Amino acid sequence: MKTKMTSKKILFISAIALPVVLLFAYLGSHLFSNSAKMERQAPLSISSEEPELKAGGGSEVESEAVDVFIAGSSRVLTDAEVTSLWGGIDSQFSPDNAVAAVQGALSQEEFEQLFPYRIGTPEWHGFAANHPNYNADQTDYYSYNNLIAAVTDVANIKYKVEYRQDDTNNSRVFRLDKATKTETLIYQNASFNTSSNKTVPILSQTVDFGSFIKEGSHLNRKRELAAFLANISHETGGGMPTSPGGPLAWGLYWNEEISYINTTTVNYVEENDNFPPAEGKSYHGRGPIQLSWNYNYGLISGIIYGTKDKLLQQPELIVNDGKLGFMTAILFWMTPQPPKPSAHDVMVGNWTPSESDISKGLTQEGFGITIMIINGNMEGNLDETDSRIGRRVGFYRKITTQMGISIEGEKVNTAGMSPF
Repeated sequence: MKTKMTSKKILFISAIALPVVLLFAYLGSHLFSNSAKMERQAPLSISSEEPELKAGGGSEVESEAVDVFIAGSSRVLTDAEVTSLWGGIDSQFSPDNAVAAVQGALSQEEFEQLFPYRIGTPEWHGFAANHPNYNADQTDYYSYNNLIAAVTDVANIKYKVEYRQDDTNNSRVFRLDKATKTETLIYQNASFNTSSNKTVPILSQTVDFGSFIKEGSHLNRKRELAAFLANISHETGGGMPTSPGGPLAWGLYWNEEISYINTTTVNYVEENDNFPPAEGKSYHGRGPIQLSWNYNYGLISGIIYGTKDKLLQQPELIVNDGKLGFMTAILFWMTPQPPKPSAHDVMVGNWTPSESDISKGLTQEGFGITIMIINGNMEGNLDETDSRIGRRVGFYRKITTQMGISIEGEKVNTAGMSPF
């Protein structure tokens, strides 16, 4: 998904123009090609091994009350139910604490110094006005305030995948609003509660999105935020060596797949009973992680809003709202994609490589592993001489230098690594 823009003065290329795919859970039977020009986003598969239970908990509890739910149904839980079904609500992962963690890792002034040409800034307008796809009304989409607002909102959400033992495709996905203690069933496989499955134990994996930049040492928290920003900067950036400020000044330049900007083209649409596309709507890449395909828009809509319909009916909301864009990226960053861990767990020291991981060279936690999680099929076993790896690492070094932290000895490329 690459395009380029040219002018008499400056050649501006969307670097690797947003190739990342968002991988989220619900239909493990989908198998998609990584070599296709227009990549399908594969849903998150659930490991057949019992997952490690993190802060926020996980359980093998089967609730008869939940069994009568249909997708989209909600109920308010008692404190006892929140504890038994969700592992309780950990105050250290509250919205206020999550925001304080981000602010402590990187100030607004430092953020703005790192991304002078992010979309909607005066510097962006000064350059983009002479190029295609310019929007004179564009506001500061990737503003620090939008990042903080996104962290605030996601920190109020817990996410849980449950599946029947030994059948990871037979799953269901829940959302918990921590403030109101409202549990919503977002998706449930049609055979989850058939009579033959009712007696099969349920395994679960839970993510508290309030733990973003809130786990591990102070150093690891800064490294996590730097790795997150470096990866989305690469996915949304551009610039040539001759561009003003150099190529690393151009992170967060785009917020939409370029060939679809200001068009009525409809694509990334697939029939789906659980997350049906709305007529005339395109589900092409939008936001810092380039959310794509109607089934992922529907799932993410359910996690964020508690209803699949919001983003299925109005996918353009992601381009219009920088806070929402950051939220989609944080959800991706925080959610494991077994056999892949979450990028969060890798950066804060929660990940222990399996025997399979070790056999593939996936042993050294750090920035290199996050690249493998995001785009390992395309960028595995490469050092910084590869332009994509070099750019990701360049952003990472720049951001960690701005933060005043050392990454000496950290494995930052993917040399010697095979995909999970």
